[in-house]
Amino acid sequence: MARTRRLQVRVTSAGPLLDRCTSEITETVPIVMRFFRREMRKFAAPLSVPQLRALGYVYRHPGTSLSNLAGHLGVTPPTASALVERLVQRGLMKRVVDQRERRRITLTLTEKGTHMMQQVQEAIRARVRENLKRLPPSDLRRIHAGMQLLGNLFREEEGKDAC
Repeated sequence: MARTRRLQVRVTSAGPLLDRCTSEITETVPIVMRFFRREMRKFAAPLSVPQLRALGYVYRHPGTSLSNLAGHLGVTPPTASALVERLVQRGLMKRVVDQRERRRITLTLTEKGTHMMQQVQEAIRARVRENLKRLPPSDLRRIHAGMQLLGNLFREEEGKDAC
């Protein structure tokens, strides 16, 4: 109870700052995501954004299931399956039958898909780096510290969803 009261006092006194931070995050993150998508489309033009998101998810989670991918994309498993099929036909992704559980299919990227994702990441990082080079070191340190805080905070939230 005492901890809750302390937390409420801290949040109340930080109210305006909390509101400004919330607004800044909710307004800035979509801008950054649009930048990433635009850069991804430049590099992987024939693929749709959902296909690129699927490749990115499987790149970060090799061996994931179709249902996990569908959940990440916010689509039904049949829709995810159709999307995966198009990526399989392009030679970017493969379905692998789980040796322990024959009915379970896992998804991995092919060598071509992995290479493509590595190139996309490198291209995006190069563009972000170009933008960041315009800032003084003091701003870079502030951005770095803020991104670490946000990453830690939202990784905690992501972990809660997994349970």
